[in-house]
Amino acid sequence: MAGRDKIRHSTFGGRSVMDVFDLRDQLIEDYSRFVRSFINIRDERIADYVDRELQDGALWPEPLIQLNPAFEPGETVDELVSSGVIHSECGRIFRIKDASNEQGRPLRLHRHQADAIKIAVEGRDYVLTTGTGSGKSLAFIIPAVNHVLQNGPGRGIQAIIVYPMNALANSQVGELEKFVNFGYPNQRGPVTFRRYTGQESDDEKNEIVANPPDILLTNYVMLELILTRPQEANLVRAAQGLRFLVLDELHTYRGRQGADVAMLVRRTREAMGAQTMQCVGTSATLASTGSWEDQQIEVSKAASLLFGSTVPPENVIGETLRRITADEDIETDEFISRLRERLENSSPTDFHRFTHDPLSIWIETTLGVKREQSNGRLVRQTPSSIRGTNGVATQLAEKTGVSQDRCVSAIQDALIAGFQLSHPDTGLPVFAFRIHQFVSRGDTVYASPEPEFTRYITLHGQQFVPDDRNRVLLPLVFCRECGQEYYSVWRGDASEDHMVRFTPRDFNDRAAEEDADAGYIYICEENPWPEEGSEEFIRRLPDDWLDEAGRVVRRRREHLPRTIQVQPNGVQGGEVTTAWFVPAPFRFCLHCGVSYGFRQRSDFQKLSALGSEGRSTATTILSLSAIRHLKEFPVHETAKKLLSFTDNRQDASLQAGHFNDFIEVGLIRSALYRATQAAGDNGLSHDQLAQKVFDALALPFEQYAQDATIRGLAREETHRVLRDVLGYRLYRDLKRGWRIMAPNLEQVGLLKIEYPYLEEACRDAEIWPNCHPALANASHESRYEIASVLLDFMRRELAVKVDYLTQSYQEGLLQRSRQRLQPPWGLDENEQVRDMIHASVLFPRTRRQNDYGGDIFLSPQSGYGQYLRRSPVAREHGARLNLADTEQI
Repeated sequence: MAGRDKIRHSTFGGRSVMDVFDLRDQLIEDYSRFVRSFINIRDERIADYVDRELQDGALWPEPLIQLNPAFEPGETVDELVSSGVIHSECGRIFRIKDASNEQGRPLRLHRHQADAIKIAVEGRDYVLTTGTGSGKSLAFIIPAVNHVLQNGPGRGIQAIIVYPMNALANSQVGELEKFVNFGYPNQRGPVTFRRYTGQESDDEKNEIVANPPDILLTNYVMLELILTRPQEANLVRAAQGLRFLVLDELHTYRGRQGADVAMLVRRTREAMGAQTMQCVGTSATLASTGSWEDQQIEVSKAASLLFGSTVPPENVIGETLRRITADEDIETDEFISRLRERLENSSPTDFHRFTHDPLSIWIETTLGVKREQSNGRLVRQTPSSIRGTNGVATQLAEKTGVSQDRCVSAIQDALIAGFQLSHPDTGLPVFAFRIHQFVSRGDTVYASPEPEFTRYITLHGQQFVPDDRNRVLLPLVFCRECGQEYYSVWRGDASEDHMVRFTPRDFNDRAAEEDADAGYIYICEENPWPEEGSEEFIRRLPDDWLDEAGRVVRRRREHLPRTIQVQPNGVQGGEVTTAWFVPAPFRFCLHCGVSYGFRQRSDFQKLSALGSEGRSTATTILSLSAIRHLKEFPVHETAKKLLSFTDNRQDASLQAGHFNDFIEVGLIRSALYRATQAAGDNGLSHDQLAQKVFDALALPFEQYAQDATIRGLAREETHRVLRDVLGYRLYRDLKRGWRIMAPNLEQVGLLKIEYPYLEEACRDAEIWPNCHPALANASHESRYEIASVLLDFMRRELAVKVDYLTQSYQEGLLQRSRQRLQPPWGLDENEQVRDMIHASVLFPRTRRQNDYGGDIFLSPQSGYGQYLRRSPVAREHGARLNLADTEQI
């Protein structure tokens, strides 16, 4: 995935700024090329349509841009201390500190933070509902710390903060460390706090139970366990008379989970004898419709139900926003004239000029804040794209008459210039903005069941062709080998109206439906399926579907394609469109003839939809692309990181495993590529392969050894085990088609495998006289070609004699790997020999009923047999080769 030019960046006022729009374009370009590399569509109409849709961003629409708003300032913490609102020690704790100045500078709060603190010290329940990045945590941390200081530390648990996810609790521990402990002797402040979420060691848990902190950070599941488990009874005793219960991210507690948490709050109040317990809630989004007053009423009702106490609407605190740029009417002719003139110039670099710049004013009004019509209150703007029909650049172009391309460039440059420029009061960027890029794995192509040149094609899943309910839409899937399209359908039995209907089916769904069969519809006027019993019919069937007499094997007959007539409304019958119904699972392609074994039940490796990549693969590709491009950005190495969030730990675990596997395979393949490059024109022989790849990989010993301290013969044995594991994985990677979304080096043209003595054997005239005349009289080039094709087929099916693929060798390798290697370089600790990939045996005949499924078979009717009959050897022979000739060859 080679990128375009390097990502642009600039430095202004000491701040190095990457052009994030370039980064976005690079990520999408990389992902687009990855997705397109797996799209193989034979039909030109469908291929052209899909290409146009992808160009227009069907799977990756234009990103949405949103300015982070500025907040109205409130008092400083020192001012609240001076007015007697909070304890004097809070003025020392809550300051802006750093390593060069542990005493720090005064911390100015946002107005909503100061309002929340004032309500908290009055003992009232409240909810803070403000946007991301608004500092919600300080609105409950300061009151909790203040109460501990007022009441006296070390008197048991006085505040419990409940998070929906452990990640949030982990993050909050860092925030508390920064404020409460930093700057005090031995980095220990006057208030104690601990995290108790279930991820601590037994020693940590026992220490917390024995010495409860002033503030406990946990999750709602662990709080439930604290109330019920005997071993945590000391925590319940220590929390008697609990003063603060904080529920962070209230919007996550909905439905049944919300009911569970509401009951948990009530049980906590009862178990801890906390009749005067103060409940606090925070959320980024709880109500989004109606006026602010309406939203306050709705939030107060929900919070009162959750807390089991009354939260009046006035105790629902929202964010109070302010503009950074001048507040002007952007619709006046005078302003539009200034705006038009500004678009021809660059962005100002001075704070005053920037905040009075017409384009800056227009951007903040369009992408930052707007006024509610009912009360004039400033609220956040809905995120919008820059490009596209509904993009803000289109609006700007229509308003000013300037070209859309110039408007796009001007908006992007102004946003970046605003990020480079610091606010003189806060030191923060004037324009901090977010880019929301949505990426879809895609669905598939839908088409009406009609001839190729008249059918309707769309990427939008719907039941009927627009404005025509007499034409149904069915999903298409495509042969991975040739790109032939098939309709993925359920074939329903005749209903009360005696009609058989075809309905849409996810091609991975084969679960038997009542009165319906899973299958595919094949429509191809260029290459129709031949009439059953004809010579063409026999020729196009897979080899293992025929017995030695050339008749269809009885157990295969139910899987033969069936000739049908299909109407545009999906009903079978009538003289409309001739088609063929192919029962699922997909056994062979009616167009190109590629066939699959009956043990291979999944159709995913045989057919592809438009979105073949899964969520894990898409996330891995985007992550790798982002990290690769971040390396071009001139900041400290520790800052070149990517943070990924997911809904649950199962998804996170799956993604981590997928990413690690992808990286491991990539490293081995890159080492193989480097080793072959170093070998030059002579290449690598099979006996050198594992050693040379081991050398090219050059892993530090501690990354793969179970014991990194060993020396001498034990160290050499560890090297040997890794070489052998690499050898197994290199051969396994040769197997055809087992990694659909990560084809090996040979499949992508970066590796060529040859047979050193084959050409010499094909030239040796003494070898061939007793063979079939076609071989005996063939040129050595033609012999070499058909022999190479055969050996390539055998190798890709792993019909090779090598220790790495024998069961007895693998048993020993598993034992040695477990003794010497650590994950991920050792073989999986749960892997068994039966799970590993073994060598197969090739038999020159048709497969029989009791043959081992892991072996492979070639007969005159096989794909290789068909290849021989049209190969250079056959052409040089002159006479047509029949099945008997092919078998002898």
